[in-house]
Amino acid sequence: MNPEPMRRRYRPLDGVLLFDKPLELSSNAALQKVRHLFQAEKAGHTGTLDPLATGLLPICFGEATKFSTALLDADKSYRATLQLGQKTTSGDAEGEVIETRPVNVTRAQIDSVLAGFLGEISQLPPMHSALKFQGKPLYEYIRKGETVEREARPVTIHKLLLERLEGTQLEIFVQCSKGTYVRTLAEDIGEALGCGAHLIALRRTGIAHFDLRDALDLPGLQVMAADARDARVLPIEVLMPGLPVLTLDGAAVKRLAQGQRLALENPPASGKVVLHGPQGFVGTGILEGRRLSPERLMSRVAKQAAHPENPA
Repeated sequence: MNPEPMRRRYRPLDGVLLFDKPLELSSNAALQKVRHLFQAEKAGHTGTLDPLATGLLPICFGEATKFSTALLDADKSYRATLQLGQKTTSGDAEGEVIETRPVNVTRAQIDSVLAGFLGEISQLPPMHSALKFQGKPLYEYIRKGETVEREARPVTIHKLLLERLEGTQLEIFVQCSKGTYVRTLAEDIGEALGCGAHLIALRRTGIAHFDLRDALDLPGLQVMAADARDARVLPIEVLMPGLPVLTLDGAAVKRLAQGQRLALENPPASGKVVLHGPQGFVGTGILEGRRLSPERLMSRVAKQAAHPENPA
């Protein structure tokens, strides 16, 4: 009789991995593959990429998920490839072609059109999106042949550059605010050029201060030794660049964990700060004058506050 196979044990792991999501894999499927590879108890990603999109997908392990909200609101950058002369039902390559027009554009015309999209613009969210209406994503309605009334939303295009024009394919670089639908931008650019367009490739190259060049892909992770993989997990503090660091003793950390405010003698400038205790990073706080309040603390800090024999 064969013994029962050993169940794979998952472990607590805190930190951030910069992952290069492959084509035709959903963000959640990519997350689960990486989580399984690292045997991490908990993991989450910061900002969904469509299955047909590739590129930067920061994965937060463990308590890093508590400090990742800023990435959801951060600016993002993409390289997008447009097929000129064709419109599709979905605005990308998954849809059916519903209109074909001749393409007769020059680089000068493209540069002029792209310049017109810089700054704050208004976008109508596409029906083929995960935006929710009455608790369901819009793409579920379109699958049933239904459409939903949507309101246009303001987004900001910080950079929009022509990278390549080859035949009827146009490659652009986009740096934009959160909530920007690049497929909608592709369709609008096509209309402004007079020939129509749809998105055929999308690669996310940056989120906030994170860059795709520092990311690892799945094959690369799979051939790494476990120790080498773990070494590529960044500390939680990379999610909070540029914030002042305030170092506290164990007693002060305990008081914060109990919800108390601290009076400081020589605090740095008011605002959000990174907090360190005797064992390193413990969370974030808010300084208002000389008063420090806890904002978000590591779970272990609360547990240690409940057991004074364990220093924070």
